[in-house]
Amino acid sequence: MILGIDTGGTFTDFVLLDRGEVSIHKVLSTPDAPEQAILQGIADMNLHPHIKTGALRIIHGTTIATNAALQGKGVKTVFITNLGFADMLTIGRQAREKLYDLQPTRQPIPVPAELCLEIDIRTDHQGNLLRDLDPEKLSKLSTQVEQLDPDAVAINLLYSYRNDSHEKQIEASLPENLFVSRSSRVLPEYKEYERGMATWLNAWLGPLVEQYLTRLKAQLAPANVAIMQSSGGTIDIDQASQRAVNLLLSGPAGGLAGAAYMGNQLAKNRLITFDMGGTSSDVALIDGNIGLTTESKIGPYPVAVPTVDMHTIGAGGGSVAYLDSGGLLQVGPESAGANPGPACYGKGGHKPTVTDANAVLGRLRPDAFLGGRMKLDIDAAQRAVACLAQPLGLTLEETALGILQVANQHMIRALRVISVERGIDPRDFTLCCFGGAGGLHVCALAEALSISSILAPVHGGVLSAFGMLVAPPERQLSRTWQTLLEQADSGAIEEILEGMRTRGENELSRENIPRETIETLPTLDLRYAGQSYTLNVPWENLTSAEAAFHQLHFQRYGHQFELPVELVNIRLAVRATPQIIELAAQLSEMNQTSDSTASETLALPGIKQPVTVIARDQLTTGHCYHGPLLITEQTATTLIAEGWSAQLDRLGNLQIELLR
Repeated sequence: MILGIDTGGTFTDFVLLDRGEVSIHKVLSTPDAPEQAILQGIADMNLHPHIKTGALRIIHGTTIATNAALQGKGVKTVFITNLGFADMLTIGRQAREKLYDLQPTRQPIPVPAELCLEIDIRTDHQGNLLRDLDPEKLSKLSTQVEQLDPDAVAINLLYSYRNDSHEKQIEASLPENLFVSRSSRVLPEYKEYERGMATWLNAWLGPLVEQYLTRLKAQLAPANVAIMQSSGGTIDIDQASQRAVNLLLSGPAGGLAGAAYMGNQLAKNRLITFDMGGTSSDVALIDGNIGLTTESKIGPYPVAVPTVDMHTIGAGGGSVAYLDSGGLLQVGPESAGANPGPACYGKGGHKPTVTDANAVLGRLRPDAFLGGRMKLDIDAAQRAVACLAQPLGLTLEETALGILQVANQHMIRALRVISVERGIDPRDFTLCCFGGAGGLHVCALAEALSISSILAPVHGGVLSAFGMLVAPPERQLSRTWQTLLEQADSGAIEEILEGMRTRGENELSRENIPRETIETLPTLDLRYAGQSYTLNVPWENLTSAEAAFHQLHFQRYGHQFELPVELVNIRLAVRATPQIIELAAQLSEMNQTSDSTASETLALPGIKQPVTVIARDQLTTGHCYHGPLLITEQTATTLIAEGWSAQLDRLGNLQIELLR
């Protein structure tokens, strides 16, 4: 038995795989103590007996690191670096967030000056010692750390990716009770600022993640627990506690893993994904494989470790609508969260949200939400939206439609960022929507981007949790190795890859994964000599890598140069064979209480024609349904707009097509 758990800002989702049967569940999140919602869901699903016998494996996507980073609630962390570089993280890249903002908001300093320590040692760019570390310097540094009494220490020395001996010596000299993060372990790559930020984030958030995972493991013992990483692979809970920086996109990565799996099942390998949850919306592009990036950000901080290539905006179901100082209607990024949540949840919320707007317009059915387990308070939603309607001089329904239109524009802009702005035509892709709120907006977004094909996966409201069931145990390893490609030695590259392969296999072996099931994917980061940024291409040999780089550069930027190509980083993905789930024998919904045994027809504001409302489990496989149509289910609602048709395929997915 395998249980996927995704902790979101509003809901915590559960997907259970038991001998080919898939069951789902959903509870409100408990942000102050995320494990409480997890234990509640496990109790609701009566899984404690299976935990006690060790028959249950759990894969968890957590927001503990994300929330702490966004709220600035890390632990007291000392930052150690070379003499003269103490303010490295404060200076950063000296780049403006908004180029033409003459009064930018000053960002908080990552590490206060009194917590930045220097040590007079140095290596050159080849890793050769220029100034060695003597016992007196080490003793003085240890005394300074002891006097500051931090919870964690981040060590980031120049060129540690070529020679990590000094970092290891410093780590060994520190007290054992400290959480220590060294850059040569976290991110052995060039760019001392980005490497330093990743190392500091790992240390700053590490003790919080470690404490949470320790509590969770104790409460779920003796179950085998793994954690979803930002790169789309899983890691054992014991090893995850040392990799906080690799968990910053833990939940959203599960959604992409689930979408990619569904796409492969249907031979739809070109997807633009749209994940709309309670707090935010995540968009990404899958072109055969899930794309990774080393240029993501969490709040104001760059995160240079490999993460899924995703664009996130603060426009979810719980995003709050308000009037700005000029009287214009705005939506987000503030969210009502899980407590008190949108007004229609009936838990004391009074601010109007996107969910409230959908409830006012009848697009969320009060008796079908969460399969009928949670009744919506439509009167409360109307009161919340009325607070905006009066100053705007609009009716309740016009205001609700305005809220949806503003939210849709935010999401359309985000979809353009990951497609049109990268030279990619969205019309060549299928728009895959998931998350509890995604289906209500997907047709409007597809029309705005001229996309004619939509996929609403089975159990799309909990797809991130489902994705954790199919995500493979994985490690993403890297090392900077700068040289012109024409001067590179294939043997040296293979030797570095072999060292990475051994490390990755050893780590996966500690998760009881047989070595014969482990596969590797080597890639190179290349650029034209003189450029600052790289493109990642597969590694087979030097000739094929260079040809792939020229082709990718032309696709991305519309041109290529007759310049030498430079190798910057060597990367290796080490992963186990993914879990195979046979979806044809699927789909008993946990606590399914929908009383919708037939369709009904309603007049809904903002939709010209009468709208047919039907439960998803009442749809007939292969039958073509025409919009406008409102399809309800336990974890989501899908609005099929006029001019669109929908068919339920053999796996339970909704395939939605624009009528020609």
